[in-house]
Amino acid sequence: MARRLRVASDVGGTFTDMVWCEVDTATGTAGAVQAVKADTTPPDFEQGVLAAIAKAGVDLGAVDFLAHGSTVVINALTERKGAPTGLVTTAGFRDVLEIARGNRPDLFNFNFRKPPPFVERHLRREVDERTNVEGHVVREPALDDLAAIVAHFRAEGVTAVAVCFLHAYANPANEQQVAARLREMMPEASVIASHEISREWREYERTSTTVLSAYVAPTVERYVGALRQGLSERGLAGAPYIMQSNGGIATVAAVRRNPITMVESGPASGIFAAAALGRLIDEPDLLVLDIGGTTAKCALIEGGEVKVGTDYYIERDRKRPGYPIQTPVAEIVEIGNGGGSIAWVDDGDKLHVGPRSAGARPGPAAYGRGGDQPTTTDANLLLGRIDPATFVGGEVVPDWAAIDSAFAPLARRLEMDNAQLAAGIVRIANANMVNALRLVSTNKGYDPRDFALLVCGGGGAMHGVALAEELGVRHVIVPVNSSAFSAWGMLLSDLRRDYLRTSLVDLGDGARAQVEALFSELEATATADFAEDGAQNPPRFERFADMRYQGQEHTVKVPMAGAETLAALIDRFHALHEKRYTYRLDGAVQLVNAHLVALIEVPKPSLPERPVTGAPLAAARIGNRRVTFDRQGAHDAAIYDGLALETGMTFAGPAVVQEPSATLVVPPGHRVSIDRFGNYHVHLGAAEA
Repeated sequence: MARRLRVASDVGGTFTDMVWCEVDTATGTAGAVQAVKADTTPPDFEQGVLAAIAKAGVDLGAVDFLAHGSTVVINALTERKGAPTGLVTTAGFRDVLEIARGNRPDLFNFNFRKPPPFVERHLRREVDERTNVEGHVVREPALDDLAAIVAHFRAEGVTAVAVCFLHAYANPANEQQVAARLREMMPEASVIASHEISREWREYERTSTTVLSAYVAPTVERYVGALRQGLSERGLAGAPYIMQSNGGIATVAAVRRNPITMVESGPASGIFAAAALGRLIDEPDLLVLDIGGTTAKCALIEGGEVKVGTDYYIERDRKRPGYPIQTPVAEIVEIGNGGGSIAWVDDGDKLHVGPRSAGARPGPAAYGRGGDQPTTTDANLLLGRIDPATFVGGEVVPDWAAIDSAFAPLARRLEMDNAQLAAGIVRIANANMVNALRLVSTNKGYDPRDFALLVCGGGGAMHGVALAEELGVRHVIVPVNSSAFSAWGMLLSDLRRDYLRTSLVDLGDGARAQVEALFSELEATATADFAEDGAQNPPRFERFADMRYQGQEHTVKVPMAGAETLAALIDRFHALHEKRYTYRLDGAVQLVNAHLVALIEVPKPSLPERPVTGAPLAAARIGNRRVTFDRQGAHDAAIYDGLALETGMTFAGPAVVQEPSATLVVPPGHRVSIDRFGNYHVHLGAAEA
């Protein structure tokens, strides 16, 4: 029986996760999924991946599939560590990035300042050209202008160039000419044109996306190159696949052409993995929370489907408008709350947790690597929620002296002891995450009580039940290998590309032919792109329409069935609009964007069922420990070895389930059961059931 390995790695802010399994090449049957964690190694993130492979003892020569997700793009953006970038744009539109939008989130803050552009004004240069709103070229680009622009860019050390012309989404001819000439004149620089990244309208959003993509392009080129070389030197025969923000994987060549697709590379795979698991265990409606070392990510899944949109922002919060990125991203809300989030007090002695993080280096104080500020992980240790004997899989002995030293200044200032401060840190961290979950549920017209809460990441099981109590959710799911769940999701991903094209179509009589022609053009483009990447099979297509009532500003995404009538499509739009905004209108309906999803399916390992030996529950119980829960205070809790729990076992809280890289905290009053795959199900308020 021929067996090959399938491997996935996910670089997080603190740890690099890797999962792998053996697959029978004849039947596709997968063996048990195994996982390891290694320290993330900024700025050379590929070293953490290679360290995880070495730690796992995986023979890369036996690997026929390797998928990889990374925080390299989002880190380069948020830490401002991208390349010196220049912008070439239409004459008269040099300041689009600076003008931005008037959507000031902090309405009554009269000291508000718009965020500074990623490209300074002296590096934003104009070319005399014009395409009109209908896509007709009014004026060819003045290519002679480029010599002076290139000379200026070289003098300023520019190594990445963004080209974004007005109405290039409708007709990119002028952009294509200028981008081609710049590549000839500046072969040492990365040149990215807006039509290669986005074919949607809105000049500010499209310009911002193109600039940010150019800004990270050299970083991605170096990183992907170093990763590919390191894997090849260790025996990997083919090239790795790279996880994208839309939940699909792409070839290295595709990611190099459009690097901004990696902006939410790791988190997206966890959301799509949750959808796949939900379909498998008949839980199609899920709230998903992924708590890592640096951030917490949450999303809503309805009917087993993940919502993907292009209205994504980085650094957006209640006071800052952030920077738009017009690329397909799974609808995720991300906040700076994770195991390494630092607790601090403001000038009014109010306690906060995050968004600053201790990261991988130095990490929480408990790691003994120089961390000198209290973090959520340190608080969980102090409260007995994490077992000191198995901290970080038993690889690290907690540095209690460093924890005491980190907590002492805040404890004195707030006139608390360390345990009280730790309880406050956990409660505030939980409140932050509850607010994020409400952003994807109640703020969008969904009742959290209609969903199960699936929690993953290293901290998901630690906090999940307390969050469910606050939201009124009755069922919490902790998947098997939850701490490396995003990496596992990459093994389930297909090759995917999203094509969006703005084309205003009034959906009246005769519009069907226009809509069909638009999608047919996108399908032809997708087929050609996959063929260029070396795909052997043609893609499968899914269609969506971004629709609105005429006169509205924004749209609702509506899935399209293959041969349905326009009337049926419009009826579905009315229903979705009413669900989102609580009303519907009798007015005319308009298609704004055609959205085509092109997929090539990749063989996926099945989730193996957990073996049953018939051992009693008592065999999995390894002792008792005093544990402080959020609302219920301190209790003597039963401690279970998660790897020894079997299908069909049930027990009630107060309890703690320990695995090498995850800890499930079960307050009193709730019951836990284990399904056939080894997933934990916490049924709130069912301890007497």
